[in-house]
Amino acid sequence: MDAQNEDLKAREIGRLIAADKVQGTEVRNTDGETLGTIENIMIDKPTGRVAYAVMSFGGFLGLGKGRHALPWAMLRYDTDLGGYVVNLDKHQLEGAPAYNDSDNFDWENRDWSRRLHEHYQVPPSWL
Repeated sequence: MDAQNEDLKAREIGRLIAADKVQGTEVRNTDGETLGTIENIMIDKPTGRVAYAVMSFGGFLGLGKGRHALPWAMLRYDTDLGGYVVNLDKHQLEGAPAYNDSDNFDWENRDWSRRLHEHYQVPPSWL
């Protein structure tokens, strides 16, 4: 491995990562099943904390692709896998409150956010 690749690898396993490096990262469950990839992250502007990861899954050539918002607190980065691990299965994911993939989706809708956090059994990021 050349010095440039070693430097890149060292930067990617550090504590901080650029948002554009998170996009496209695999998300697996604890059984090792690939659930999808991170398509975007949603950051709370006042606190600077990442609130959600928008995960895409399924589909073929971009058609029929689904998206789910995952509370950031439930993702754990695994350096050996080079991706994120969540403690849920496909059934739990499919039963989660829907994320409406439109430009006018109200990310600040507290009812939707409350149901999402209750479904995944993690405390809301605003607490």
